[in-house]
Amino acid sequence: MTAQVRILKEEILSNNWYTLRKYTFDHQKKDGTWKTETREAYDRGNGATILLYNRTSGNVILTRQFRLPTFVNGNAGGMLIEACAGLLDADAPDVAIKRETEEETGYKIKDVRKIFEAYMSPGSVTEILYFFVAEYSNKEKINEGGGIDGEDIDVMEMPFEKALSMIGTGEIKDGKTIMLLYHAKVNDLLK
Repeated sequence: MTAQVRILKEEILSNNWYTLRKYTFDHQKKDGTWKTETREAYDRGNGATILLYNRTSGNVILTRQFRLPTFVNGNAGGMLIEACAGLLDADAPDVAIKRETEEETGYKIKDVRKIFEAYMSPGSVTEILYFFVAEYSNKEKINEGGGIDGEDIDVMEMPFEKALSMIGTGEIKDGKTIMLLYHAKVNDLLK
């Protein structure tokens, strides 16, 4: 079933870092009546994320970096362990994730496999995130990673089972990373 929506008004509330818009719209409910509503939507562009895994060692590559929104919402220190990710900018998802992987982790991977796509916070953020997995080996390591343009990213190589256990201990709280780790577990990627 397709929703029936009429946009009545669109206002830009902020265009500082990304764009925050306020929409006034009519939405037809299931019973056929129309209701006028107002919502805000944050548009930061679409992104891609990847889980790098090595079957031989049983390891995965994750990153750790400061995330202000987590800090202001109770994450002491603001550091978050997560899968490599980034915005698409003008690139196709597979091209963007290869670029981000090299910048953040230092691995120049050739083959990535898209596994699914998802809206991560559809109540307020327009972004759709493209999820990838790829095997890596030490021969693909071309630099130390850590990001560009002032990014301060730690590259973490760890056993897959340890990464999984870190979800239960609360050390990994990032949604995209949890989804990728569980995908790897359910699909036996490291066996």
